[in-house]
Amino acid sequence: MAGVWFQTSNKATGNTVSNLIMILPPIYGAIQTIKDGLEIRYVFAYLGLTAVGIGSWCFHMTLQYKMQLLDELPMIYSCCVFVYCLYECFKPKNSINYFPIVVLLLFSVSVTVVYLQWKEPIFHQVMYGTLVACLVLRSVFIVTWVYPWLRPLSYTSLTVFMMGFLLWNIDNIFCDTLREARQKLPPVVGAVTQFHAWWHILTGLGSYLHILFSLHTRTTYLKHRPKVKFICGVWPVIRVEPPKKN
Repeated sequence: MAGVWFQTSNKATGNTVSNLIMILPPIYGAIQTIKDGLEIRYVFAYLGLTAVGIGSWCFHMTLQYKMQLLDELPMIYSCCVFVYCLYECFKPKNSINYFPIVVLLLFSVSVTVVYLQWKEPIFHQVMYGTLVACLVLRSVFIVTWVYPWLRPLSYTSLTVFMMGFLLWNIDNIFCDTLREARQKLPPVVGAVTQFHAWWHILTGLGSYLHILFSLHTRTTYLKHRPKVKFICGVWPVIRVEPPKKN
């Protein structure tokens, strides 16, 4: 029984702590966005990802239904912000297009109301998948027809996200088998097989890289000079210099 408790506790801890990747880096990104004087929409994008991480942290720490909603619904809201940012990236500086804002707001409210009444995970997954599909299509358009040199950043974001999605499905399908296997493995090795935690890490990183891609696209269009830099040679961030004066 002690071994089972340890495995369960270890899993809960891994699934909770792995959300830090969706909390700390986006907070830094939001602060840097403000310092660079960039548009507030990207502050909302970063903080939206932070909200997902906090909600997921609370859910996996408590396993309460209301915390599950705090995990799942911000996924819809933050993705709506991502859609707005990416589809409005070729508009004048500080422009606000109220039509997509209203459409995305109505979409978010509708999903929320339906999901609260019809507690069906597949519904949430389909709605979230629809938003992700919009982002993928827009990203492919940008790197195919507008800024092809951004393909590595865009495709890395998508690949990392899809790897997380794959591991999440493997964990769902083979949950019992993986749990039995972990009980026979050393603790450190067993921790590495926590695929749900890897889902948090990889989708969090993929979403963060998407914000970098969206911000890079936007600031390039506004004739800034964005560059991807690496903190301590590891973690990617966007550094934006103001446009050159003629």
